[in-house]
Amino acid sequence: MRSFLKSWGLVIVWAVVIFSFSTNRFSFSNTDRIIRPLVRWIFPHASLELQESIHFLVRKSGHWTEYFIFSLLLLRAFRDQKRNEWQGGSAIWTLILVLFYALSDELHQAFVPSRSAHFSDSMLDFLGGSCAVFWKYLRRNRRLTASSTKDEKSPEA
Repeated sequence: MRSFLKSWGLVIVWAVVIFSFSTNRFSFSNTDRIIRPLVRWIFPHASLELQESIHFLVRKSGHWTEYFIFSLLLLRAFRDQKRNEWQGGSAIWTLILVLFYALSDELHQAFVPSRSAHFSDSMLDFLGGSCAVFWKYLRRNRRLTASSTKDEKSPEA
């Protein structure tokens, strides 16, 4: 029960973090106050257009990263629940939950005055989550390949 609460508790905490990123506090104008001075400090001769492009990239990479982490936490929670490192069903459920939460997050933003909802942001969120699932799949296969190669090389008694 303890590992269940720990695993799913982390998922819930991260979902709340994502939800908080959809509030006024993280609107374009508010993040611009932080990102633009930082960009000007790093690139003192950057044009206004470049500064805006960097701000855009930082915000969009945030979408991808939030949901990459969300997927990893979901996969871990499913793994802990099933006591198995990789289950195809866990990957599918992770992707379904990521897509649902990404779409609901954009719906939430449609009702926040300083925010706007964009379907493309949901797809970027889903891409981040999908990349996490794919990355975990590749890691698992690499480990399985390495262990089977090691087993083939070990002498039999």
